[in-house]
Amino acid sequence: MDRQKETRLRKAGWKVGSAEEFLELSPDEVALVEVKLALSEKLREQRADQGLTQTELAKRLRSSQSRVAKMEASDPTASVDLLLRGLFAAGASRAEVAGVIGKKRRPASRNKARGNSAK
Repeated sequence: MDRQKETRLRKAGWKVGSAEEFLELSPDEVALVEVKLALSEKLREQRADQGLTQTELAKRLRSSQSRVAKMEASDPTASVDLLLRGLFAAGASRAEVAGVIGKKRRPASRNKARGNSAK
C-alpha cells in the first residue's frame, strides 16, 4: 500500500496492519497458513504441468472436480493431508513436496486496512 493511501486511511480512523495482526495469529498459525497456500499453488502447477484436468485428478483421488477446485483455491476445508494426497496423485515427488514446504512464502501485501476504530 502506498504511503499516501496509508496516511489517508489512518487520518480517517482506520488501523493499518498485516493479516496476521488483524487475525491475531501465532507464528505457528502463520506457518500453517503459508504451508497450505504453498501446497495449493503447487498442486495447481503440478496438475497443469502433467496435463491433467481437475476431473482427471479427482478420479485419481476418488473425489470430485469441485473438491479439487477447492484444494487449488486454498479453501479452508482442504486439509494438508488432502493437499499432499493430491500432489502425489498428480505425480509430485517427495522431494518436490519437501521443497514447497521448506520454501518461505513472500507476503503478497503486508499492509491491509483494518476495521474502522474511530467511529
